[in-house]
Formats: sequence, C-alpha cells, structure tokens
Amino acid sequence: MMQIISHVVAAALNNGIGKNGQLLWHLPNDLKFFKNTTWGMPVIMGRKTFESVSKPLPGRINIVVTRQPGWKAEGVIVVSSLERALEEASKTNCKEWFIIGGGELYLQSIHLVNKIYLTVVKTDAAADTFYPSFDRSGWNLIDEQHFSADDRHAFDYSFQIWVKK
Repeated sequence: MMQIISHVVAAALNNGIGKNGQLLWHLPNDLKFFKNTTWGMPVIMGRKTFESVSKPLPGRINIVVTRQPGWKAEGVIVVSSLERALEEASKTNCKEWFIIGGGELYLQSIHLVNKIYLTVVKTDAAADTFYPSFDRSGWNLIDEQHFSADDRHAFDYSFQIWVKK
C-alpha cells in the first residue's frame, strides 16, 4: 500500500497563510473541513504552529518538529526533523499523514507530498508566512468546491484537492 503524505493548508491568493504566528482569517467551515479530514490521523507541525494552537489537536496524533533542544509539550511527540516526524507517523499504521504547517515545514516537504488539501481564500492577505508555490502541471485537481462569503465567512473560498500525477 502506498503511503499518502498530505498537506492541509488554507492560503490566500498570494499564498499567505499567517502573520505574527496567527492565521489570517476565521473560516468556521474550513476549520470543520480540517478537523474532519485529519481526524484520527497523525498531524505533523512545526513548533511555531503548535504554539499558535497552544494545545494538542484532539483526536489526532500530534507530532511537533523543533530544532530547540529540550523543548517539550504535554500530549505531543517531539522530534528534531521532518524525517523523524515521518518515522513517528509510520508507527501509527494510518494510511495518510498530514503536514499542517507552518511555512518552513511546508517548504521542506513540498517535494514529498502526494496530496494537497488546499483551501483557497479569495483575498490577498498581508502575511509574513507563505505556502510554497507548486507547479500545478505535475498535479491533478480532483475535487473543487466553491463557497461565497456570508455572515460567518468574510471571504469567498474554495476547497481544492490536488494529487500528484
């Protein structure tokens, strides 16, 4: 069975994903999509991403990558590299592993992933953290759903699922 390594990310039209350690928007439907997609699976994140969330994500195996020796947090597996994170994820026997941020980890792993769950937020956001550009010619868009802004969502957005060719 082939292992599926996926990115899950919400990015603005300019690929912005965060600023000052925080998300750029509050989109309840995207949070629900994220939870449903990653539930029961290992989620791999950088230390800064973990600290912005401030606690382990319930119902998932939380793996945090950090270069800070001795850094610890309750309820997470702490590793020093992406490679070690993938080794820990492989111990779970889950069919899919999710890399959920931040920018450095997305960049380090873009060549490894074979699936991208991309929420495109229809705005150009002022950001200091970005999702890496990827050559879409090497990928197939297998699903896309469009949603309009409403009283709970400040921007139009789309859920896209890309798989590597």
